[in-house]
Amino acid sequence: MRAQEQEFRTKGAALAAVSLGDTQYAKAFREETGITFPLLLDEKKKAYDALELKSANIFHLLKRENSVARQQARAEGHQQHKLGRNPFQLGGSFVFGPGDVDRFAHFSETFGDNAPVKDLLAAIP
Repeated sequence: MRAQEQEFRTKGAALAAVSLGDTQYAKAFREETGITFPLLLDEKKKAYDALELKSANIFHLLKRENSVARQQARAEGHQQHKLGRNPFQLGGSFVFGPGDVDRFAHFSETFGDNAPVKDLLAAIP
């Protein structure tokens, strides 16, 4: 999403990421990825629990979708970052607001299962 940040801003949206890591992890992640948008820390996993985000297990590493996502990420120049507090915690992608409105929700089913950026952009009015 870093590469499309300006597209989100043009539509009047603001980006934010949430991490389970601590401040040292967040600093390293920001330096490695070059993100400029806020990186919020949720060390107690409250947001993840409130959204009922799933956790993977060791067998997810063997899933075809995971292998394809790893290959695609490597081809795009991405690399594995330091493992965070819970490397099996899955994430999600959401578009909220304005106001108290949920416009889009994607709950990751396995590693590398991210919402397509075009779908996130399409959810912004």
